[in-house]
Amino acid sequence: MNDFLFDLLQDYEAETLYICQDKASGLKAIIAIHDTTLGPATGGIRMWHYPSERDAVSDAVRLARAMTYKWAAAGIDLGGGKCVVIADPNTEKTEALLRRLGQFLQRLNGQFLAGADVGTTIDDMELLAQECSFVVPTREGSGASGPATALGVIEGMRACLQARYASPDLHGRTVAVQGIGSVGRAIVEQLLQAGAVVTIADIDHKSVEQMAATSAVHITTPEEIMKLPVDIYCPCALGAVINNTTVPELQCQIVCGSANNQLAEERHGELLANRDILYAPDYIVNAGGALWSLANRAPGGFNRQHAIDTVAHIYETTTKVIELARQERLSTARAADLLAERRIQAARVRNRIHPGAGELRA
Repeated sequence: MNDFLFDLLQDYEAETLYICQDKASGLKAIIAIHDTTLGPATGGIRMWHYPSERDAVSDAVRLARAMTYKWAAAGIDLGGGKCVVIADPNTEKTEALLRRLGQFLQRLNGQFLAGADVGTTIDDMELLAQECSFVVPTREGSGASGPATALGVIEGMRACLQARYASPDLHGRTVAVQGIGSVGRAIVEQLLQAGAVVTIADIDHKSVEQMAATSAVHITTPEEIMKLPVDIYCPCALGAVINNTTVPELQCQIVCGSANNQLAEERHGELLANRDILYAPDYIVNAGGALWSLANRAPGGFNRQHAIDTVAHIYETTTKVIELARQERLSTARAADLLAERRIQAARVRNRIHPGAGELRA
């Protein structure tokens, strides 16, 4: 496995990988730190029942890189990191496991700032915070970040609509939302408020039925949702939904959703561009929750309106990516990477001239 680990780190240009285990609590965790040029690594704690350790490590490193690019593209002075815990959040999450994880995170002494992600909650973060002083957010301040993630995705949709149809208006636009967890549900609610025509699908049929009973949505199956002839396909479940099989099946004009790592491979961004499907890079439009949580660290404390305005800026960032793609004849996926890479490179040059410029500031 040594070759696999070093090859993976080199392929993704990641800095550090920590492996944590505790037999008594059952903890098995991986912490990936991708790049700290702009600041300390910051990302969520994901708990998932991975098929193998290799899958868990790969996911941690990929997600950590996405966080590096997310912060860089958003203009935030933080690096990218991710923690994944190999466990079923429904049956294996315990107080002992979370506390032990918090103790491991504390040992990193601020190299990694952690928040909630898939499989973890604000309640979990409050418990972790009793063992680790580098966890954000707790219930104080900003609270749950799901609605903010949804707002960012909506702003990304509006920017894509402006680019494709010369109007950012969602009224009457057809949107297919795949996955109605906390973020997907909030996206659906905001879309309906904006007058969009929404179709939903989820592997949890009960959740779909419950939402359909109280909201004016259409229902389809997870197998059919991405094949619908809609204005926007909005993936909000797990990643790799844009792949060799699904790209030819898409009948949408725009792909814009909250799921991480939507492209199974980088080349799938090119395939979308070749089909003239406008792709809103995932880490650009799903940054709202991260930006919202970060507002807890503001010197004057959490300011709700300022946090909303910061998330709404995702419209301008998405527009910048689309314009860069057009100017340099790139896919939007590559343009987003380029935007982030240029900012990181500029910081590296600045740090060489002024050593210590990228260190953590209180």
